[in-house]
Amino acid sequence: MQYHQIVIALFVIIGTAFAIVGLSASWFLSPTNPTHGKGISFESGVDPIGEPWVRFRAGYFVYAMLYVIFDIEVVFLYPWAVALGSDATGWFILVEMIIFVVILLGGLAYAQKEGALVWH
Repeated sequence: MQYHQIVIALFVIIGTAFAIVGLSASWFLSPTNPTHGKGISFESGVDPIGEPWVRFRAGYFVYAMLYVIFDIEVVFLYPWAVALGSDATGWFILVEMIIFVVILLGGLAYAQKEGALVWH
């Protein structure tokens, strides 16, 4: 075996052992005294009222998806900013990122036009 394979094998073995030891210690050391109070849902110290399964409006999911889309945009903008200053093809990268941001702004304009950003 090569040195790199030994290092990877050690990482896998140590990582697996760490997980097993942590889970085993948690299982052995945790107190088990089930009571009725421990079995109910916790709502900031207040007894829960009503059913636990509540249907959310689809509008909440639209907001969540828009947030995820524009949050991922930031993930793509950071490496772009790093590569722009260090690469000889800076203009090409700049134009590509401008196109990317324009497409995202077009999606935002479409969501605004369709009323996805209006709170009902």
